[in-house]
Amino acid sequence: MDLLYIILQAAPKQDWSFIYMMVAIVAIFYFFIIRPQQKKQKEIKQARESMKVGDSVVTSGGIYGKIKEITDRHIILEIADGVKIKVDKSCVFATIDDTQAK
Repeated sequence: MDLLYIILQAAPKQDWSFIYMMVAIVAIFYFFIIRPQQKKQKEIKQARESMKVGDSVVTSGGIYGKIKEITDRHIILEIADGVKIKVDKSCVFATIDDTQAK
């Protein structure tokens, strides 16, 4: 009986401050890094879905052009008179008006 009493008193107490600190760090990462990134990706997706034939766009490679045709996965851009290229839809980011406004 005395041995059990000694063991129970010698056992370390639970340190909750470490757990609180870890929860705070996760919350900070979520609100300052993850959530804004998800919001930005949602805006980019909505902008891509709202594109239509005739819009002026810029690709991730910096090529400016005008949309001539839109399919499920690709966009046909006219970058000069009679010069058309096929670009993956995920590479088209913003319209020229949006980039110049910023």
